[in-house]
Amino acid sequence: MKTLRLLAIVPTALAMSLVFTEANLAQTPEIKINRNFQPDPLILKGKSGGTVKSNCGNITTEPSQVIQVTESLPYLRLTVESEGKPTLLIDGPGGRFCVLADSYSGGKSEQSGYWQAGKYSLYVGELSQREYSYTLSISQKNK
Repeated sequence: MKTLRLLAIVPTALAMSLVFTEANLAQTPEIKINRNFQPDPLILKGKSGGTVKSNCGNITTEPSQVIQVTESLPYLRLTVESEGKPTLLIDGPGGRFCVLADSYSGGKSEQSGYWQAGKYSLYVGELSQREYSYTLSISQKNK
């Protein structure tokens, strides 16, 4: 009798284990940024936009990129470029805020300045209903 119960429990436990493992694999990898990260600029690519309508354009449910700033940095610049109208929603230790493309930055979404240590979830959005390939540049160099 105990053997039958065990045989019923093991497949269920195995199936649950696989579900949780797959969920962990689907998470966005975390990129560590410190004072001496290389290469500078660090270039990341992906698809902008998504199905979630937000005050920062259309975004995905999961972050496009996750960065861990390991120590406070006096200057860090994030720039998003795409053929569309990219947005950058940043959710980090200092709060959640949206960066829209403007004519000053040549149609790019750009945020620069002091960054405190912590984990930042970056959502690369799009003002239109479409998706575009984007390039995210992370640099400590002031233009």
